[in-house]
Amino acid sequence: MNLNSVDLAPVEALSNDNRPRLLLVDDEPRLLSSLYELLRDHDYHLVTATCGSEALAQLTKLKFDLILLDLRLPDMSGHEIMDFINAREIDGDVIVMSGDVGIEAAIGALKRGAYDYLRKPYSREELLKTVENALQKRRLAIDNERIASKLENSEKMYRYLVDSSPDIIYTLNHEGKFTFVNDRVQQLLGFSREELIGKHYSVLVHDEDQERARYAFNERRVDERASRNVELRLKCNIGSGVGGDVERTFNNTLMTISLNAIGMHIPDHEVKTREFFGTYGVARDITDRKRAEEVISYQAYHDILTDLPNRMLFKDRLGLAVIQAKRKLTELAVMFVDLDRFKLVNDTLGHVKGDELLQQAAQRLKDCLRRGDTLARQGGDEFTIVLPELRDRQDAKAIADKFLESLQRPFDLDGHQVHISASIGIAIYPGDGETIDELLRHADIAMYQVKALGKNGHSFYHNSMLDVSHQKIALEQALRKALEFNELEMYYQPQVDVATGRIIGAEGLMRWNHPQRGLLSAGEFLPFAEENGLMLPISDWMLGALCRDLLQWNAAGGEALRLSLNLSPQYLDRGDFFEKMRGALTRYGISPAQIEVEITENICIRNPQYAIEQLNKLCQLGVSVAIDDFGTGYSSLAYLHRFPIHTIKIDQSFVKEIHDENGHYPVILAIISIARGLGLHLVAEGVETDVQARYLEANGCSTMQGYLYHRPISLGSFIDVLQDQSRRSSPSVAVLHAVPSTVEQQQPAMIAIQA
Repeated sequence: MNLNSVDLAPVEALSNDNRPRLLLVDDEPRLLSSLYELLRDHDYHLVTATCGSEALAQLTKLKFDLILLDLRLPDMSGHEIMDFINAREIDGDVIVMSGDVGIEAAIGALKRGAYDYLRKPYSREELLKTVENALQKRRLAIDNERIASKLENSEKMYRYLVDSSPDIIYTLNHEGKFTFVNDRVQQLLGFSREELIGKHYSVLVHDEDQERARYAFNERRVDERASRNVELRLKCNIGSGVGGDVERTFNNTLMTISLNAIGMHIPDHEVKTREFFGTYGVARDITDRKRAEEVISYQAYHDILTDLPNRMLFKDRLGLAVIQAKRKLTELAVMFVDLDRFKLVNDTLGHVKGDELLQQAAQRLKDCLRRGDTLARQGGDEFTIVLPELRDRQDAKAIADKFLESLQRPFDLDGHQVHISASIGIAIYPGDGETIDELLRHADIAMYQVKALGKNGHSFYHNSMLDVSHQKIALEQALRKALEFNELEMYYQPQVDVATGRIIGAEGLMRWNHPQRGLLSAGEFLPFAEENGLMLPISDWMLGALCRDLLQWNAAGGEALRLSLNLSPQYLDRGDFFEKMRGALTRYGISPAQIEVEITENICIRNPQYAIEQLNKLCQLGVSVAIDDFGTGYSSLAYLHRFPIHTIKIDQSFVKEIHDENGHYPVILAIISIARGLGLHLVAEGVETDVQARYLEANGCSTMQGYLYHRPISLGSFIDVLQDQSRRSSPSVAVLHAVPSTVEQQQPAMIAIQA
């Protein structure tokens, strides 16, 4: 809205009852009503506005002593309304009320002359006190103006004006000594008028501001240049009960006083001279404003949680360090620190404990630094450090080792013992970059290299890491194109009943027909997809692909076949998996009895109650549930009772340990015993030798899959195998599992619906 285009109507006079007139501006009816009710009993004349245009209309029509203004309005901002007030020199103080936590809003309001800035929610007492103070200030200002108009005719009125002023009013003679000062000086500084008259102004000025005061008071300005402003810190008399402040800051409006003197009359001409007489000044206490500005300025460059420099201040200090290193031909190090396992703590114990952990970790890191080093918080659980004037790389390595050592000690979060570590990337100037952005980016890349190698360590940047980073970007782009151009394909590895030799199931394995690299197994690209948020669209694609494949299996005579989908925590946590599953089954006409979802044990520890609710909904739909890789994760027998489990799968890592069919392998025996005791179906993965097969069969596991029987095969080949089996014998119930794996290792890789 163009404020300059508002049609200004004649301004009405204040109401005859002389009550203070207040304009209340807020677009939230509830808050506006509450504000109105709060002020209505305090003898004020209240007018309300629910938007900017209404506020402008009221301001052009009426005079207001005080405007209570919300910054966020539907048609314009409070800042624009203040600009309107200032542009038209509308008389009235403004109190800004805003829920905006940003620093810029407060700074903008103060710069536009706001009397005060209240952050929502404010207390009742705070608002009433601020309103009364503003009106009191206005009343004093009005009194001052009224008295000033009569100053020439009344010495008594003059004295009242001066002594009741909220500011210190004083005069100095040509030597800089006080010739007059009003009573306000005692209220603000604790000095009586008698103590100061005849004393030099320097007795009040803070030592560090003496030179500035000397320049201001001794400069001989004349005409329109005689008035000027200067900020000075003035000393307080602590023993006079002024709150114990050592000094307060004042905005001094100074005016040079000069006398026109008529010289001696010389024949034919008149000589006029000017003689410096002294200084007239008004000192306004701006201590609170300066403190507020300092707080705002500090918060603009520091992290509120840890009190460390923020990203903006860090870049400024790093820029100065680079300039110094370039001038002195020295090296400096930039570190990028990411806390390992912080997200687990944050999710488990909550954000409050997570914040406490960040504060404690920041303090430990800070204690490891040298004088002159800078530690900053980038955001989240990431920190950056600049180490100037390195002797060699060992200095940076030593500090990184200190970081890791300091984090090894457990953190106490109100009785919770928490252990974390850190991944640290290091970039050295000038070898690893000569600009701020290069150094930060390369340190970040080195940090991710540590993450990829198992975390809890540090690494210096090397150019080869940049190549790896570029490869990851290229892989991500290629994988997105793979979805777009239908380069993904499902393979199936049959499962066999060893007693009859019949295929009774299959495991679905994802493959990528890469345009340059050929056929890629799931293990070569799915872990990367999970890190970069691509598992969700990949899983959506596979849900449709498996349903389409089931249609072909059913057409080939395998109506009793059942497909198992391996669910990842990310996909289950989305909350819409159940609806997607039901929609796909309905769309393709697949019976829910043909679907079995697989979960890993790690799903159980993330949010077990939510997982139970989702899986129970699937069971009610008619879908069965299997637990994959049982015994390799955070196993708990309680999960087998709490979760609606129908099948247990023995992980291939246990099967590979079988080298003697007469040997004793207690873990496998325990899993078989659990399945048998609970009446669950049992499947062994990764069976590659006759010895393994005989041992498993002898101990009660008869369903197996592995290279001993079949390798993963394409959809067409799998259907051929099923049809060949149908010709040799009657169709049997088949259980098909959609779990990704690599061809080479026969290890199921997360695919199906894993994110």
